[in-house]
Amino acid sequence: METSGGIQASLSGRYATALFELARDTRSIDAVEASLGRVREALAQSDEFAALVASPVISRAAAAKAVAAAAEMIDVDDTTGKFLGVLADNRRLPQLPAIIRAFRDLAARHRGETTAEVTSAHPLSDDQVDALKQQLRTRIETDVSVDLSVDPALLGGLVVKIGSQMIDSSIRTRLNTLAHAMKG
Repeated sequence: METSGGIQASLSGRYATALFELARDTRSIDAVEASLGRVREALAQSDEFAALVASPVISRAAAAKAVAAAAEMIDVDDTTGKFLGVLADNRRLPQLPAIIRAFRDLAARHRGETTAEVTSAHPLSDDQVDALKQQLRTRIETDVSVDLSVDPALLGGLVVKIGSQMIDSSIRTRLNTLAHAMKG
């Protein structure tokens, strides 16, 4: 598989590419992607885990031990668990969110999909996600995987980012546009 030079150019991209190639060679792309999804959820839900990952002052040994415990608790596969240990040993845990995004992009391309980053004010139901995927598939004429996140500050609507293209239908943006127009 040929990977994008853009992904490989960044530090997080090189780590994601190495993990992807290992997962591809061991036929565990789906397992690693699912595990990274659980890691991403843990980062979003646990302030302690997010602080551990972001902190440059925690010793390598302490970070490795904490990450190993977290990996076991959130039930990641062996490949992802070992990868998290390598990140801790190399002091690269702060790159983890970017690595996860890059890995998901590589996995989507491997499946012939395009990844859309979707931010909503509230969690989307499975039916809403399916409808959104269908609309995006029709618009860009290729299969789409979605990377979902929630930002209550949007108030409502969605922000969809596909590559460098952004579709912002959030209520916050609409209100800001209206306020700007009223200032005239």
